[in-house]
Amino acid sequence: MQVGVISDIHANRVALDAVVEDMPSVDRVVCAGDVVGYNPWPGECVDRVRERGVPTVMGNHDRAVASGTAFAFNSMAGAGVEYTCEELDDEQIDWLGSLPDERTAFDAQVKIVHGHPDDPDRYTYPDLFGPELLDEEDALVLGHTHVQYHETYDEGIVMNPGSVGQPRDGDPRAAYALLDLDAMEVEERRVGYEIQRVERAVDEAGLPEEIGTRLRKGR
Repeated sequence: MQVGVISDIHANRVALDAVVEDMPSVDRVVCAGDVVGYNPWPGECVDRVRERGVPTVMGNHDRAVASGTAFAFNSMAGAGVEYTCEELDDEQIDWLGSLPDERTAFDAQVKIVHGHPDDPDRYTYPDLFGPELLDEEDALVLGHTHVQYHETYDEGIVMNPGSVGQPRDGDPRAAYALLDLDAMEVEERRVGYEIQRVERAVDEAGLPEEIGTRLRKGR
């Protein structure tokens, strides 16, 4: 089975469209959370994920929007949550609120969380990867750090596909991954997109300028 793995879309429709166009034919797609936040297309990104029936978990930005709170965020992230709350309709917000912190897919071969199996808000960077993160699943999918990485152990795979909408690993291209559950292999992929379009849309939406400009650095 071929699985497309995405995470941290962060309402970046331009990047998401580039990933969808670049992704080869797969059997299913899964998402490790944070569909919304920061960028100016939250409704369109929520609808794209919902309409395709993509198994998704709740990210911290998704939770902040669903609960109507952004008290733990910096001003840039907080502005994104406030904007998202104003842009989404009740049905879209309810969908975000219905997302679980953890879910399995494909007969429990894959577990999907946002931050860490024990804490959805814990950042699990590559140096913290290890076989102890795995339980009974063959592959554990993490998000949250926006850093693309994977490791293969005797016990299975631990992977972060990177961020579609706001990479933070020094590469500004949108990130995603392909997981082959038959061969137990991961292919990390990147695709360029029109960052200038996002910068203009950020400005037009009245969001903090850095939301757009940081995309050029992949930070």
